[in-house]
Amino acid sequence: MRTEKRLIKRNVKLFFADKGLFFTSLITPMILLVLYITFLEKVYRDSFSAPLAGFNISEEILNGLVGGQLLSSLLAVTSITVAFCSNMLMVQDKITGMTQDMAVSPVKKHIPAISYYVATFTVTMIIALVAIAGGCIYLAATGWYMSVTDLLLFIFDTFILVMFGTALSSLINFFLSSQGQISAVGSIVSSVYGFICGAYMPISQFPAALQKVISFLPGTYGTSLLRNHAMRGSLEAMREAGVTEEHITAIRDVTDCNLKFFGNNVEIWHMYLYLSISVLAVLGVYIGLNVMKNREKQ
Repeated sequence: MRTEKRLIKRNVKLFFADKGLFFTSLITPMILLVLYITFLEKVYRDSFSAPLAGFNISEEILNGLVGGQLLSSLLAVTSITVAFCSNMLMVQDKITGMTQDMAVSPVKKHIPAISYYVATFTVTMIIALVAIAGGCIYLAATGWYMSVTDLLLFIFDTFILVMFGTALSSLINFFLSSQGQISAVGSIVSSVYGFICGAYMPISQFPAALQKVISFLPGTYGTSLLRNHAMRGSLEAMREAGVTEEHITAIRDVTDCNLKFFGNNVEIWHMYLYLSISVLAVLGVYIGLNVMKNREKQ
């Protein structure tokens, strides 16, 4: 346990010591927040304004609804993409030969793999919390409707999604061994993940066949959990303002708060269960590959 703690501490320190990597990871969610506000806010607002034209909805409630969707989109992407950025140390250690040194040391073979995971999770979660704080400031300035319970659940959703993002990045980075490969994978994940998880465009807007494929991806349910807890307060305020249940359901459907798996409704606890199983499965494969690789070297 002492060796594991030292390795985790070493990995975290090396990340923060690399100022370029640290500020890039930290600035990424802030840039995304600005881009969302600049380009997607009007799109989201227009998509809500048209069906709610016949109701007396205050600007603040509408801002809260739009802000909740923006914030959930931001964290859905940040939790995964920043994990890939934070986990670059694992590949850099392969390049410098540090991994080979640890493999021939008396350290238990699963400890380096776990230390990379825990360090990456710690760093990514810190940056995600900074992103949540920035998003909450934006919501407080435009329209705050999240309760304390909603906020805590939103942070918990982020926690699980960061666990998944860290496990996924660890598994993929296991097969990488050069700086060029890191850059290529990072670029692909940054450009593609936001679409397939429903952060940039709701999954309900995709073709039916693609929706069925995406319904197998854990990130889909992570985004939906974030949506549910970021937008619940605004939707409740709309209900109290006289918006019919039919309209509320339609908004929940179009924003992916309500998801279906081959025509069956997916409950909140289903989302948590599937996401948790996915984390354990991916993490288990990652640790198993590391153990097998070290045994082969021996």
